[in-house]
Amino acid sequence: MSSDIKVDQVLDAKGMSCPLPILKTKKAVEALSKDQVLKVETTDPGSKNDMSSWAKRTGNQIMKVEEGSGTFTFYIKKTA
Repeated sequence: MSSDIKVDQVLDAKGMSCPLPILKTKKAVEALSKDQVLKVETTDPGSKNDMSSWAKRTGNQIMKVEEGSGTFTFYIKKTA
């Protein structure tokens, strides 16, 4: 698994559809300190594109994306 990434906070956005996972991610990342990592779990297939464009737009870094059994897991590092 992802024991190589230290996670500071976990956001469960499973069962939510666009734009809720992004809105909740944005709020959670804003509450983090620089260089902290948020792990987001979502079941919305659209979140793959949404998360990467959100990260580009906000300057935060998606360190890793995992996909399995209908769940998408994003590890997002707050860089700004």
